[in-house]
Amino acid sequence: MTDARYPLPDTSFKDIFEQYDWEATLSSIFSKTEADVVHALEKPKRDLEDFKALISPAAKPYLEHMAQISSYTTKKRFGNTIQMYTPMYLSNECQNICTYCGFSMTNKIPRRTLTDKEILKEVEYLKSKGYDHILLVTGEANQTVGVEYINNAIQLIQSKFANITIEVQPLHQSDYELLISNGLYAVLVYQETYHKSEYKKHHPKGRKSNFDYRLETPDRLGKAGIHKIGLGALFGLEDWRADSFFTALHLNYLQKTYWKTKYSISFPRLRPHSGGLEPKVAMTDSDLVQLICAFRLLDEDVELSLSTRESEVFREHIVNLGITSISAESKTNPGGYVVEPQSLEQFEISDERSTGDIVKMLKNKGLEVVWKDWAYNWK
Repeated sequence: MTDARYPLPDTSFKDIFEQYDWEATLSSIFSKTEADVVHALEKPKRDLEDFKALISPAAKPYLEHMAQISSYTTKKRFGNTIQMYTPMYLSNECQNICTYCGFSMTNKIPRRTLTDKEILKEVEYLKSKGYDHILLVTGEANQTVGVEYINNAIQLIQSKFANITIEVQPLHQSDYELLISNGLYAVLVYQETYHKSEYKKHHPKGRKSNFDYRLETPDRLGKAGIHKIGLGALFGLEDWRADSFFTALHLNYLQKTYWKTKYSISFPRLRPHSGGLEPKVAMTDSDLVQLICAFRLLDEDVELSLSTRESEVFREHIVNLGITSISAESKTNPGGYVVEPQSLEQFEISDERSTGDIVKMLKNKGLEVVWKDWAYNWK
């Protein structure tokens, strides 16, 4: 079944993506000049070439100006508000080998998948903190936490949250249609890196090793009629500038093709985990500020999200510069809130402040906390 809101596109993003060369793209970004940056800053509406200029080294001297425009644009579009969400990890079972993840199949860790009773215990805790927007996360293990398990979890908690987002294994279009019919609001699916050979190096085994299937997941989501799609790359696996350009290219394609769907961008940087992986290309705090501002200057409507991977200091400085949603008190282990707090995390958290402390900080920054995206009347 295909959502009647959208005609089937003549091409997929894969067709567009294959017209680009990674090294040529990176060279194009690094060739941008100060004049290119100034031109981009002066334009009322910017395109992907302008985005290249804004993420290039030539834009570094203009970072403060970019931040001012980003802050003004965000407040104009979203007001003095910021959304709060929290992840709830349902399982660390995984059949993939991923070099950067604590849940990788090769890591000898205790595996756990939450029962219905345990899920409701975690939910009770999160509701007591005020959350009305939840992100459900699992490893990629189709036999243990496949569509049936995810669908059951959504049905179990859908009456307790205004909207439910998932970050799980890529699914078929029909699977997404089923989950949407039972209350699914949004899906986050990060490509990790758009560098095809590097992707294979970091995903040598499991369903996730299929680069093309993951790349086309947002197309399947768009055709299924999802309300929101979240994109992103894991910064550290490859050069962040090229990965960011391809993320922007992907966003641009999806917005034109599935134009009734909302979109968000996340900015995860590689974090320590059991087994460890050092970033191939370091991304500094200044680089990340530049990228966040560049995305806001490219698109004033896209939602920009920042997780607890980042430090307290960094998050306090960035919340007024373009971010529209933020997580707090995150636990990246199944049952991490109340069921089994000491189990192994997927990656280390940097900002460990309580929900109350984050709310207080945001209010001190002049921001009104919003606990949900919007009230999704799913039936």
